[in-house]
Amino acid sequence: MIGKPITGKSFGGCVRYLVNRPEAHILEAEGVRIQSARSIREDFNMQRKMNPGLGKAVGHTILSWSLEDSARLTDENMAAVAREYMEMMGIRDTQYLIVRHTDTAHPHLHIVYNRVDNEGKTISDRNNYRRNVQACKDLTLKYGYHIAEGKKAVNRQRLKGADKLKFSIYDTIRQALKTCANWQELEHKLKQNGITIHYKYKGNTGEIQGISFEKDGVKFKGSAIDRSMGFAGIDKALKHHVALHIPTKDPTKPNPLRPLPDTLEPGRYTIASHPHTGKDILDILLESRADSVPYDPFGQALKRKKKKRKRKL
Repeated sequence: MIGKPITGKSFGGCVRYLVNRPEAHILEAEGVRIQSARSIREDFNMQRKMNPGLGKAVGHTILSWSLEDSARLTDENMAAVAREYMEMMGIRDTQYLIVRHTDTAHPHLHIVYNRVDNEGKTISDRNNYRRNVQACKDLTLKYGYHIAEGKKAVNRQRLKGADKLKFSIYDTIRQALKTCANWQELEHKLKQNGITIHYKYKGNTGEIQGISFEKDGVKFKGSAIDRSMGFAGIDKALKHHVALHIPTKDPTKPNPLRPLPDTLEPGRYTIASHPHTGKDILDILLESRADSVPYDPFGQALKRKKKKRKRKL
């Protein structure tokens, strides 16, 4: 079970989206008339007037479950979990509407509530993201809901905005790491897919402190995309890729030492699997974070930074 909390300004737009569609089913309502989207909107807006200074009075949360939980999720069960979730999030003594949508295979519902409570006080949205994650985790463990295995289980088609962009970058990096042997190759490969790498340096030294990725004018820290996508984690994966394909010496044949080529031929190699878990070695590497490596992988990024500094002077 996962949740996505949102705050907004317009009850009208939110309510119309939730109610005016054939796959919508109202599970429960408190403090609003459910004859029509118009009556629901009017009741929300009436109470909103008790606190006119609150611009974003619309609270909206999407709760979604795995397909594996479908058989257990009756309307009554989903409504009960939604009420429990609201209590854990401090959403109480206010108007709300719970609507189930059946437009996708994955069970999900929407909660829209008034952030102006019945006394005219504001329901805080402070630390909403952190509290939402904890509430969903607690409810998942309490009721034994299915726990998806990382990002592979995320439905990419339903993602929008920044989330969609993050997953696009994540998927592209993972795919590139299967064929790239060094940072220069990785940077070139990502650039072909519209992604630029930015390095963060410690002071005026050449020590890399962090890494970011930019696509469509939006920049994300590596750790914001995934905790495995920091500089150290990716550097470890690249080094392992090279080590995996160093030819071993046959003791029965002369084999003079030869330097590794600067560029490994893309597409020539396969990613081995762990004999017990069945996971790609790349998966295993990206699951853990390595220690920071204090050098520029190929020197180009630091040169660009120095050139920019000279131009400023």
